[in-house]
Amino acid sequence: MRWGSRLLVLGVLASLVPVLVLRWIDPPASAFMIRQAIASARLGQRPPADRYQWVDWGQIPASLKRAAIASEDQRFFTHLGLDPIEIRAALRRYWQGGRLRGASTISQQTAKNLFLWPGSGWGRKLLEGWLALLIELVWPKERILEVYLNIAQFGPATYGVEAASRRYFNCLAAALTAEQAALLIGVLPAPGHHQPDRPSESLQRRAWWILKQSRRLGGFSELPALKTVRKQARCALPAPNAERIRL
Repeated sequence: MRWGSRLLVLGVLASLVPVLVLRWIDPPASAFMIRQAIASARLGQRPPADRYQWVDWGQIPASLKRAAIASEDQRFFTHLGLDPIEIRAALRRYWQGGRLRGASTISQQTAKNLFLWPGSGWGRKLLEGWLALLIELVWPKERILEVYLNIAQFGPATYGVEAASRRYFNCLAAALTAEQAALLIGVLPAPGHHQPDRPSESLQRRAWWILKQSRRLGGFSELPALKTVRKQARCALPAPNAERIRL
């Protein structure tokens, strides 16, 4: 019992310290980036030149923040890291014979991308949930969304909204239009299968749905955390077929 208690305390401290540090320090990399570099090294390949450039909260447009919430976690501002409504719905579908679908919140995805590894095992999901709760206790909602949008993978070796904006639309993240923001967020379930600058019909349909859901969230006065400090000029060179989303 004594050793078990010590291990438990040690485990809590080991998970709490990095969460506390990253509350104020921007992460130089994520576990997913490091994993990709290690996998390339094991194969004797040169690690890919990761496209990753941090951008502060004030340089992320409000339309992009709102699109992320509309697409990934519409109860982001009301839960504490885990969404019991989505968890119950996912379990109900599974018990009725359906496929077990993920019910991850933005906080859980941040914890997974930053600290853990891909997969669907129960052990990893429990660890992800614990880290998400810690993040919610230590970080404000703005910080969670800021880190999530900076480390999410948007394409091969492309992490974060700034790198994705420069790669696919040849502009800063602050200059994205609402349509381009929806296309970027639309690739997050499967970043290796879609290109925002050359969107397939399925990606265009998803981006249109994200725009529709974003409008349902209401004005920015109803989402006080979604304030952009400074907005630069719009993209000067929008990619083909990406400026307007066909219905």
